Amino acid sequence: MYRYDSHDQTLVNERVAQFRDQMDRYLAGRLSEEEFLPLRVQNGLYIQRYAPMLRIAIPYGMLAAYQLRKLGDLARDYDRGYGHFTTRTNLQLNWPKLESVPDMLAELASVQMHAIQTSGNDIRNTTTDQFAGVAEDEEVDPRPWCELIRQWSTFHPEFAYLPRKFKIAVTGAAEDRAAIQVHDVGLRLWKDAQGEVRVRVLAGGGLGRTPMIGEVVRDDLPWQHLLTYLEALVRVYNQFGRRDNKFKARIKILVKALGIEEFRRRVDEEWAHLKDGPQTLTRESVERVAAHFVDPERRPVTDEAIAAIEALRGENRAFGRFMTNNVHGHKVPGYASVTLSLKRSGHSPGDVTAEQMHQIADLADEYSFGELRVTHEQNLVLSDVPMDRLEALWHELEALGLANPTVGTLADLICCPGGDYCALANAKSIPVAQAIQERFEDLDFLYDLGPLELNISGCMNACGHHHVGHIGILGVDKKGEEWYQVSLGGAQGNAASLGKILGPSFSREAVPGVIDTLLKVYVSERSDDETFLDTYRRIGLKPFKERVYA
Repeated sequence: MYRYDSHDQTLVNERVAQFRDQMDRYLAGRLSEEEFLPLRVQNGLYIQRYAPMLRIAIPYGMLAAYQLRKLGDLARDYDRGYGHFTTRTNLQLNWPKLESVPDMLAELASVQMHAIQTSGNDIRNTTTDQFAGVAEDEEVDPRPWCELIRQWSTFHPEFAYLPRKFKIAVTGAAEDRAAIQVHDVGLRLWKDAQGEVRVRVLAGGGLGRTPMIGEVVRDDLPWQHLLTYLEALVRVYNQFGRRDNKFKARIKILVKALGIEEFRRRVDEEWAHLKDGPQTLTRESVERVAAHFVDPERRPVTDEAIAAIEALRGENRAFGRFMTNNVHGHKVPGYASVTLSLKRSGHSPGDVTAEQMHQIADLADEYSFGELRVTHEQNLVLSDVPMDRLEALWHELEALGLANPTVGTLADLICCPGGDYCALANAKSIPVAQAIQERFEDLDFLYDLGPLELNISGCMNACGHHHVGHIGILGVDKKGEEWYQVSLGGAQGNAASLGKILGPSFSREAVPGVIDTLLKVYVSERSDDETFLDTYRRIGLKPFKERVYA
């Protein structure tokens, strides 16, 4: 993974010192709340419902074991002993003391981490496929390109005060696991007949108050022009994006208003001034970054060892379930990627204790070359596990409560912090998630349902990605009371779609029963081996709506 050079480290250290001075002046009353706000948000510091919240950047979801240990230290020493992994692959600490934040940032800098641009109207953390670099279906490793985008976008002076926040997602695999179609900019890396990397550029996607699927702006951009083209695209947004109404300030509104042809024309017009300029990428510059993402020295795993694991899979039902749902294919025979489930009954999805962070870091060192990934589904991944060590790893995960074999099922739900923490939320998300988890704990039932994505957001900002859940739940406010709106048919991936609202909203107590009814309709209507999404797309909303509101 990428390691800071002297320039990176100097920039981050200087930012820590700068923010420490700003915090001191604010606490001394020499900076007003209004003056301090834009300074703190660009360092990831929010003021939430009950306390400050620090959002820590995890660029493109990659963590070293020593970095995770430091996050555990911060959760233990400055917070309440746990952290929350978000759908942007960042970590949030929800209870730090305001005066402690500069010290926390200094500790992060000591392990090449920061909280820069995790808030504010700027270019946020770039995300990618959690299996980047090891996926079987990968055509181009997106990690070097994500790092180039990180270096280009961090502290970009022209884009520090955009009309609204700006999010980029990148994939280089056949299957889109980065949800590029619902980002401000989505990038799909591919290779032409000569083996040269090309980029399909999408713009105008996003969730929130006005959800939209992104449109293709450029289908075959040569890799050399990636940064100059992004620069032109964000410049057009910065110049023409609305600033009079924050609900209409995202780039998706601009793309919709102009139409994709006019938007493309304006980007090309701006690009004419930047193309072949100083930010044009060279092979040397790409190779410099790509050299950080070399494969570890993997030892061979024998066919006999692989066969033994497959035999155990058939003999041990619990291990077999873990293999089916939590273990994923790898580009190197004899290796696998393993998802550690952060979803279990009685716990908030995405939450990890300080002790668990330290334990997972030990597992990463022991089983996965000291590296792990954060997923936008709020789980963690050990990306390089020899198959002859899967059983030993499974036993250790079982002991830590992290082997829940439900990845990709209804129980693997996405959930934002909601009204328990967030000042923007209309309703609580966590109690709804926990009630659903408790209602549907039977593993046989979950496996019979097959792949099913349920996403919960506490407000229209859609941090829980409810619009692209096969079943989406949105917290709404009705005269000061919490209610929940249900949508069906959303999806991420190659065939991304936005869910349709089922009908009038429900009380919190009614939500688990509503989900139960929806599942009964699916089970009664599905064809052989048909997923929930397939059934919904075949029969439509009406049968579900009729049963729920009967």
